[in-house]
Amino acid sequence: MFIFQAGSKISLMAGLISGLLALWGSYRVSNNPKDVYLLLAVSSLLLGVMGPRFYRGRKMMPAGLVTLMSIIMIIYYGSRLL
Repeated sequence: MFIFQAGSKISLMAGLISGLLALWGSYRVSNNPKDVYLLLAVSSLLLGVMGPRFYRGRKMMPAGLVTLMSIIMIIYYGSRLL
C-alpha cells in the first residue's frame, strides 16, 4: 500500500523533506512556544505513514521508532495548545 520503496530516491527525498519541515517547525517553536502547528502536522503525517507500516511489519527500526516518537511529539506539542 505504501508507494515508496525502502531505499529509493523518492523515499530519501520524503525523509529529507519531513526532516527539514520538522527542523523548521522546531525553529518556529523556539521563537514562539505556541506555534506548534507545523510540528503537529509533520508528526501526524509521520504517524499516519509509519504507524500502519509498524503494525504490519512489527519491526522496531525504523517504523516502530518513528511511530513512538511521533506519538510522543503529538502528546507533547498538543498539550501546549490546551
